[in-house]
Amino acid sequence: MSASTLPLRRGPGWHRFANPGRFLRLTQRLTPALWALAVLVLAVGVPWALVWSPPDWQQGETVRIMYVHVPMAWLSMSGYASLAVASFFALVWRHPLADLVAREISPVGAAVTALCLLTGSLWGRPMWGTWWVWDARLTSVLVLFFFWVGHAALIRAFEDEERGARMGAILALAGAVNLPIVKYSVDWWNTLHQPASVARLGAPGMHVDLLYPLLVNALGFTLLFAAIVLTRTRAAIMERRLRALSLARARRLDGETA
Repeated sequence: MSASTLPLRRGPGWHRFANPGRFLRLTQRLTPALWALAVLVLAVGVPWALVWSPPDWQQGETVRIMYVHVPMAWLSMSGYASLAVASFFALVWRHPLADLVAREISPVGAAVTALCLLTGSLWGRPMWGTWWVWDARLTSVLVLFFFWVGHAALIRAFEDEERGARMGAILALAGAVNLPIVKYSVDWWNTLHQPASVARLGAPGMHVDLLYPLLVNALGFTLLFAAIVLTRTRAAIMERRLRALSLARARRLDGETA
């Protein structure tokens, strides 16, 4: 049984968005708008960050890695939270689109987390004198990356797509336990990684000349993340529809030749 034909249990009002046809109609204009907004925001944010923003008084030009690293770190966690929510809907209410969203978001989330680790290593080398240290923040993000990759691999490891989706959903929910560890690791343990300097009580720990381009780039990368996931989900729905039509046609031809 495919995700588009799964029975839907009664639950919150979100079930009305579970119809794949309605989802395609709703996102037909939303997806191009997200792509356009992402390109527009990044067209402003990237030059602002890499050319117009000043160097940091301590880190110098190296601070420009932050404009990619920090948004990737935020997206790796918020994206995984979205994966966990989709997995919860799939397990509890059997939301027809939840499995598809979870399936399509995990490769994107794995790529984002890999970029977070890569840019963190590039940033850490001049700051700490080493590419990698096994401190709490870096280790917990590496574990998060393994959960992303594990989910993407597990749901594709079964011939029965429904069974793979169920196993992947359970793994995604188990991995959600790691999110608060990633978030609060710099507060709970003594690590080389700096504590939160943007999302904290009181004034942010950076000058507005660095903060504003960081926030613009974070918005741009978030819009890009959403656009990629929606595009992949739309493509997955249409692929399944084509597969179902091909299967129905093959059965009809077999019936005519029998």
